Amino acid sequence: MSSIAGKNRQPTTAASRWSAVGTVAAYVAAIVAFGYALMSLYWALGGHALVSTIGGYVEQFARRGGPLPVLIGLAAALAKVLGGLLALALVRPWGRVVPRRWLLIGSAGASVLLVVYGGVTVLFGALVLSGVIHPAGSVDRTALRWHVGVWDLWFLVWGILLALAIVGYWRRTATRARRDGTS
Repeated sequence: MSSIAGKNRQPTTAASRWSAVGTVAAYVAAIVAFGYALMSLYWALGGHALVSTIGGYVEQFARRGGPLPVLIGLAAALAKVLGGLLALALVRPWGRVVPRRWLLIGSAGASVLLVVYGGVTVLFGALVLSGVIHPAGSVDRTALRWHVGVWDLWFLVWGILLALAIVGYWRRTATRARRDGTS
């Protein structure tokens, strides 16, 4: 199917639309990843704003301070920065140094991990908040609301955006890969 688009009246195909959606999704996924990395970096460097919204052992660990929470926070920030760079590798010229197959496998693995983790935690958190599930222990409902509405939802949205970016990358590079005999 094609349609007329732009001033040139040149046809656009579904593949080019997917490519455009994928490009936008990659940039937004990178912004989401870098934003999340900034939160982790802030907490790793001793910031306490919103740390109560995390709850549980992580909150206690962050408040206790010391070198181990700093290192874990820095590692989390680094992982999120790498996730943002992975999204950008799908659309930036420097991403071509990574073999297509590796980039697809790595980004698909990251996307699946983010969607599954974010989706499961948002779903079960929402079921607890709505009263469908009754945990045996006490529940920090404020932290749980933040996880359902912000922290875990952030992972889910990031994973979906990365998946859209992967589809755009795959569609954009499929012809070149077939022509070059690469995968």
